[in-house]
Amino acid sequence: MTGVATMQPADSAAVIMMLLAEEQTAEILGALDPRELRVLGEKMVALGEIGPDVIAEAIAGFVAKTERMGLVTHDRVGQVHAMMSRAVGEVKAENVMRRIAPATPQTSPLELARWLTPDALAPLVKGEHPQAIAVLLIQLDAEVAAAVLHALPAEVQPEIVHRIATLGPVAPHAIEMLEELLSRRITESHGRRPLQMGGAREAAEIINGVGKIVEKHVMGALTKRDKVLARQIEEEMFKFEHLFVLDPQAMGALLRDVANETLIDALKGISEEEREVFFRAMSSRAADGVRDEIAARGRVKLADVVAAQKDVVAVARKLAADGTIVFGAGDDDYV
Repeated sequence: MTGVATMQPADSAAVIMMLLAEEQTAEILGALDPRELRVLGEKMVALGEIGPDVIAEAIAGFVAKTERMGLVTHDRVGQVHAMMSRAVGEVKAENVMRRIAPATPQTSPLELARWLTPDALAPLVKGEHPQAIAVLLIQLDAEVAAAVLHALPAEVQPEIVHRIATLGPVAPHAIEMLEELLSRRITESHGRRPLQMGGAREAAEIINGVGKIVEKHVMGALTKRDKVLARQIEEEMFKFEHLFVLDPQAMGALLRDVANETLIDALKGISEEEREVFFRAMSSRAADGVRDEIAARGRVKLADVVAAQKDVVAVARKLAADGTIVFGAGDDDYV
């Protein structure tokens, strides 16, 4: 490989892949068919030492090709939509595209519902079947869905969340029924589409925003009905990154109950910037001591980091249950 003209496309692609971060490379490789994956894999393995001249040739070839190709403007909205759908899923992609390309006609009742406020949505679905409400809520932003759930009668809230967490594939008929329901209530329209929706994560995102009173009621009822599912939702509700929003006082309460060795391993798995939320809850001397211990710890197995972070989350969950620290939204109810 002595020049751009003599470098084979597969060789250039292999070099470019090795220059990218592992996550980026994995995402690209996942989009290849088996033959392409085999060829590119063979080239990557055979590269050996990659000198500056090889890297320069690969990049120069890539630039030369892109200069010849250019970027066509035909259906740019469709191209961006397709990319976002692959990255975050169809439902979330549609919500994003609706904001950045609002010229697309909004005629479907489901599309219209996504633009309504919680105060306008709640009366539309009140008294309807929990399955229909679940299918609607899963297509809304989590904050909006949480507000709608909060406005519904307490006796139906656990059933709705259970159905959100267990929806799986939604049949076209279910979408049709929801379209018909919304059409009767808000507009005359059309449109049908089967969607893959729901899951413990989506249910957890909604529960995180409903406030502690509704959360306690819903999760208590779900635990009695399906302990495994309730545990899955709880694990999604409390993740290590959720601790980053704690104020210094709440973080200080958490750190007092976390063993130092556990904290060191847990912090090894996050960036220096993310560690600052923990350090701000410590004295300068204590924070410097933890920094030194992290640096001295050396490499830590990913499994040990994950286990330590889970231990910290378990402490946070206990303190949240006791009311010592607070996650998510508060409630407007007082006693």
